[in-house]
Amino acid sequence: MRVDIITLFPLMFKGPFEESIIRRAREKGILEIYLHDLRMFTHDKHRTVDDAPFGGGGGMVMKPEPLFEAVEKIRERLEPPPWVILLSPQGVPFNQGKAKELAGKRNIILICGRYEGVDERVREHLVDEEISIGDYVLTGGELAAMVLVDVVIRMLPGVLGCEDSARKDSFFHGGLLDYPQYTRPASFRGWKVPAVLLSGNHQEIERWRRRKMLENTLKKRPDLLERINLSRRERKFLEEVIDEYKVEKGRK
Repeated sequence: MRVDIITLFPLMFKGPFEESIIRRAREKGILEIYLHDLRMFTHDKHRTVDDAPFGGGGGMVMKPEPLFEAVEKIRERLEPPPWVILLSPQGVPFNQGKAKELAGKRNIILICGRYEGVDERVREHLVDEEISIGDYVLTGGELAAMVLVDVVIRMLPGVLGCEDSARKDSFFHGGLLDYPQYTRPASFRGWKVPAVLLSGNHQEIERWRRRKMLENTLKKRPDLLERINLSRRERKFLEEVIDEYKVEKGRK
């Protein structure tokens, strides 16, 4: 996969993209990342990338000319044509399903928005989609780009040391949160690992894990349960978890 990132602050990516999984993916040749300073696509002596909005109002708006030039110059040497994404609070929410979709792309261009946003003609005529990583305001799209790249590349074959790791992450269990994880020692400060995990009974372990996924989701993200198609067995588990949860809350 190749990712081209258009930004006013390319140095922001220096640390995150030179460490951990992203660094290893680049070293293996699975991922190519190219950073493009938007000011290099301007032609005035001040390297102007923004201007006041027509109609008045506070703040500045990113100009269309350098953004169009940057994307078009990158696009002309790529095949297949890149998928162009504007990172914006107006975009569709970024989630695991969207990450899986983007992992199937060979070439992606990420535009990091700044200031009060971009000229609307960029949205209408240049980008393929807008993506938001959450309902809050960031100073710019750079951090969002880092998040998106990190999530997407985990799904590329050969990136993770264990191929099952990505599939076992939260949100890969049919939309449920992950189950609790434990490691040695089996007893720490009097807190013991659940006995079922030490039993060697893999069927019971899987049953316990599925139940705990439902329990975690119910307690931490109950909204997710409205979107998930549960099996009959899972619905039974959930009913039991809900009953236990009600009893537990009643004791507090």
